[in-house]
Amino acid sequence: MNDELQKLQDKIVVLLRTVYDPEIPVNIYDLGLIYDVDIDDTNNVTIEMTFTSPSCPAAD
Repeated sequence: MNDELQKLQDKIVVLLRTVYDPEIPVNIYDLGLIYDVDIDDTNNVTIEMTFTSPSCPAAD
């Protein structure tokens, strides 16, 4: 990954750390819900993640 893509990925992680699970006061990145942040050659971002539980209302 080149320096520009690494900087973009770092910015994305900073922003993901501002998103908190609605039921517990921990952000989704530090909870381990984010598995991968991928940036392609045209700067399209794909985030692989999971939910805190199978019955998570956000899964609908």
